[in-house]
Formats: sequence, structure tokens, C-alpha cells
Amino acid sequence: MTGPAEPRPAAPRRIATWKLVLLAILVATAGSAPWWGPQVMRRMAFFRVRRVEIVGARYLPPSDILRRLAVDTLASVWDDAAPLERRVAAHPEVRSVRISRRLPGTLVVQVSEHLPAALVPAADGFRVYDARGVPLPIDPARTPVDAPILAQRDTAILRFLGELRDVAPGMYGKVSAVRRTAPDELLLYVATLQVRAGADLTVARLAEVDAVDQDLARRQLRAAELDLRYRDQVIARLP
Repeated sequence: MTGPAEPRPAAPRRIATWKLVLLAILVATAGSAPWWGPQVMRRMAFFRVRRVEIVGARYLPPSDILRRLAVDTLASVWDDAAPLERRVAAHPEVRSVRISRRLPGTLVVQVSEHLPAALVPAADGFRVYDARGVPLPIDPARTPVDAPILAQRDTAILRFLGELRDVAPGMYGKVSAVRRTAPDELLLYVATLQVRAGADLTVARLAEVDAVDQDLARRQLRAAELDLRYRDQVIARLP
């Protein structure tokens, strides 16, 4: 004869699963509400900001972004992100910023920076300039910057280098310096070559340097200088 069956304790994992399901339903329902959903959830401690994830920062120190965010321990991921975005966007190195949430307690800060185009000598070392001709708050003595060197700030050359960096990063990486030798002439140092060009130099025109250099290498020749100043031809000057 058997006795009455003993009650079985509820499975902890099953309870936890149902809690997650209920939470997901709550978030989906409240999040789709026109105005009251986020207002309700922002009061819940479960959705307080516990982590900030910064994406896209290359030269900008994350600590600078965190200081501008100034998120305290009572902030919720459901708080309006617009004031936070404005504070980060005010940084001179930030081109754009977008803040999103990852539940339950993470803010994801996606930044796009104004990138260096060139280095220009200054009294205390080098200053970093972007393609707009604007100095960036980057200290190359502390943060390595791999960019061509200009003798002085030249907005036309900086604009060209910014385009070259974006369109042909491989070629941009080979350019170590650029200087203006006349109002309508440039001298570029590209890898081991000197390249003379007009002030109207384009990215496509500079790309011809690689093809000519490879053709010379096949013939076991090495150019000391390439001249791009003449339309539809490249003149190679041998040592």
C-alpha cells in the first residue's frame, strides 16, 4: 500500500523562465504604448543605467564621453536620450552621435569622429587637423596619429587628404608629406617617390602612381620622381 504522493517543489529554472517571459511581455506592451509605457518603466529600478557602452571612438577618450554624459545612478535607460546626445555632440571631435538602449540597463553610445587628415608643425610639436581645416583636440605625443605632414595649414590640401583617406585609404597611408611649391603646384612624398602634381590633383589621378610604379618595377627600373602635371600622361624621372 502506498502513501500519498509527496508534493514536488517547483523547478527554479521554470520559474525563472516564466519571469523572463512576463518581463518581455511587459516591455513589449509598455514600450508600444504611445506615452505611458516608458513613463512607467523609467520608475522601475530594473531599468536603471548600470553600464555605458561606447562604440566608434578611436581618438576620443571614453572618459571624455562619460564626463559629458554625466549619467547618475538613478538614471533610467528609458529617459529621453536627446539631452545626452546634445552634450556629447558638443565635443569638438564628435561629428555625430546616436544613443540607444539595450535592456535592461545598458546605454549604447555610437559616435562618429572628425578624423585627422594631416599634422602641421606648431610651437610645441604638431597639431592635428581634419579635412575641414579645423584643429582637433588630439595630442599626437599621447595618442599616435598616422597622417601626412604639411608645412602649414592649407585647407585645399586638407580637403584633398580627407577625401583620399575616405576613398583610397591604401594610397593615403603611403603619403608621408605634402607641400605647396607654387600656387598651382604640389609636391607629395608617396612611399619612396616624389610626386609632382597640379593643385587640382584628384584621387583618381594620384591612383595612377601605383600603376606606373608597378610597370617600372616589371622593367627593373626605379623612378626618383613622377610628374602628374601634364594631362593624360605620367612622366617618370629616373635617378
